[in-house]
Amino acid sequence: MRRKKGYFSISAVAEMFSIHPQTIRLYEQEGLISPKRTDGNTRLFSEEDVNKLEEIVYLTHRLGINLAGVEMVLKLRKQIKKLQKEMNNAFDEADIELTKQELHSKAAVKSSASRLMKIKYQSTSDQQPQEHPKADAPVDLSNWEIEYDN
Repeated sequence: MRRKKGYFSISAVAEMFSIHPQTIRLYEQEGLISPKRTDGNTRLFSEEDVNKLEEIVYLTHRLGINLAGVEMVLKLRKQIKKLQKEMNNAFDEADIELTKQELHSKAAVKSSASRLMKIKYQSTSDQQPQEHPKADAPVDLSNWEIEYDN
């Protein structure tokens, strides 16, 4: 069912899910939902409240789970979302750190290769100075691939 954005009254929400308003009050009394209240104490259900109620109705009416079970399911889902967020953050941090290490390693390898090339050209230039480029000549290492053993 397509819903409009905004707040809904208890009667509108009850009609959406074909349940009695008293059932919704029971869910509120059990602490499963917490709709906002107006100054006149009228319940106002947000889109988030309606989505949560939809989940509760599905668990109770379709799957036959009692309210204590619904409470546990909702708590576990909340905990899973929190853990997923923590895991995603940890993966993001690890990815950033690996990228930094990769860049540092590549720079170190290029620097070492460049120094080795200079040493090679210096040692061979003493024997045959005409055949080799200058020791200070830049070495193009941009196409070099680095393979790492696992």
